Amino acid sequence: MSPALQQRCWNHPDREASCRCPHCLRSFCRECVTEHQAKLLCSSCLEAAAREQPSTRRVFRRFLPAAMALVGIVLAWFVFYGVGQAFMESMARPEPTWQDR
Repeated sequence: MSPALQQRCWNHPDREASCRCPHCLRSFCRECVTEHQAKLLCSSCLEAAAREQPSTRRVFRRFLPAAMALVGIVLAWFVFYGVGQAFMESMARPEPTWQDR
């Protein structure tokens, strides 16, 4: 048999390994791995990935109110600019009065 088929689970030596964790490179059975972001990770690597993930979310959440306010201001500016342009265009055209007919 080839060495890949003879590998055993890191946590359960009596079970045959079904996959290898891409982070720690240990072999595990199906019960010992969990899918996370299209990767099969062992429990220890999954815990490490879970601890790292909120830190990136915190940075995004910190700037979210400022970003939403900026988007709101820009959107309001576009709306008022469009309304102002339409108003100026309508005022620039002379409309026929009853005397011009």
